[in-house]
Amino acid sequence: MLALTELDGMYHLDPAHSSIAFVARHAGIAKVRGTFESFHGWALIDGAQPEHSALLVSVKVSSINSRDANRDGHLRSPDFFDVARFPAITFVGTDFRITGENLVEVDGDLTVRDVTRPVRVSFEYEGGAKDPFGNERIGFTGSTTISRADFGLTWNAVLETGGVLVSDAVKLEFEVSAIKQADAPH
Repeated sequence: MLALTELDGMYHLDPAHSSIAFVARHAGIAKVRGTFESFHGWALIDGAQPEHSALLVSVKVSSINSRDANRDGHLRSPDFFDVARFPAITFVGTDFRITGENLVEVDGDLTVRDVTRPVRVSFEYEGGAKDPFGNERIGFTGSTTISRADFGLTWNAVLETGGVLVSDAVKLEFEVSAIKQADAPH
């Protein structure tokens, strides 16, 4: 297995073997989980000089799936993501630091509803492998927590117990499998 510092080249995100998920508290007592089913992205990785790396991920917001059609419809509405006006969420990596043998931090710009805020995502490098089709793959697991209010997602309902229906804090979780592009220049 290649060490994190040995990775080099252009990698495309494999949506069939990756996930972008979210977790938010509902009524202060339960966690609601969901995913975005449609996304694409790439990373230009220079493990020896991580500051030369680049990353872009784009998510089709209408692909949101929280396992409840009514909730998904509300999340697509102007109360939340307003997918008719803002069809994509993007993350552009701007700074990359290796912080441990298998750990990397990526600072970047997250854009939701045309509001861009800096976000730091911590990733763990899960290793690399050659699949049965000859593709060189690498894997990362990562997460970060954001404030939805920072992105204009402020809809809520006050509960008679004094809390709110939807937490402001939303945890984003990433399971990434990426395929090295053999003919991409570096």
